[in-house]
Amino acid sequence: MSVTISASDVNKLRQATGAGMMDCRKALTETNNDFEAAIDWLRKQGQKVAAKRSDREAKEGVVIAQTTADNKSGIVLCISAETDFVSNNAEFVTFVKTIANAAIENNIQTAEELNKVTIGSETVADMVNDKLASIGEKIGITRFERVNAPFVASYIHGSNRMGVLVALTKEAAEAGKDVAMQIAAMNPLAVDESSIAPETIAREREIAIEQIKAEGKPAEMAEKIAVGKVNKFLKDNTLIHQPFVKDASKTVADYLKSIDVDLKVTSFVRVALG
Repeated sequence: MSVTISASDVNKLRQATGAGMMDCRKALTETNNDFEAAIDWLRKQGQKVAAKRSDREAKEGVVIAQTTADNKSGIVLCISAETDFVSNNAEFVTFVKTIANAAIENNIQTAEELNKVTIGSETVADMVNDKLASIGEKIGITRFERVNAPFVASYIHGSNRMGVLVALTKEAAEAGKDVAMQIAAMNPLAVDESSIAPETIAREREIAIEQIKAEGKPAEMAEKIAVGKVNKFLKDNTLIHQPFVKDASKTVADYLKSIDVDLKVTSFVRVALG
């Protein structure tokens, strides 16, 4: 049974991967219109497609990242919108900041809890519905994350289009900001290799082997080369092994050690629009 591939399906894959229209159509055809499988198919053919990311939210909206006064906790809140007209509106930004402040003040842990918080005489859920009615666009809380640690640093990038939280083992405000900016710029998948799911590593290995075979190299050679490709993937996508953006001669791990030998990143959250 053949599956119909629509123009919108092809365009969605093009937007996600940057691959050509015909390549995207073929990928969807070969994978029975399975979007994630189509991405893997493109990569196996040698296409320069970025690894799947889970940090991207709606194309428009406002992202707020902030911490408690003692920097022991932080939140990232994303409220989506349909157009940049709303996203760039000062009143809408203030609206999102008000909800973020309520999340901090009420020690909110989840989006479900946040929707029930009362600000003035209204719950956050009612405030969002009222705002939707007044501006005529679909808006909503699309992401809420909380991080707790001995010290949490926050960073907002690009006119509230990205928010980052970094959990550190001890107080280090300047280093925290530097690492948050690193995460914003370099978009790591995890702190270190132990934080990357085994299935992700297995997926990268499989894709690497197929890429090498497609180049005409024998299977036994493909296995060996794939090890190097996976190691590079881990280096590029784990925070502590990335070159430090302010000084590429050292890694992020080296930078943290230069500040304090006991200073480490335990987790991070990166939420971006677009």
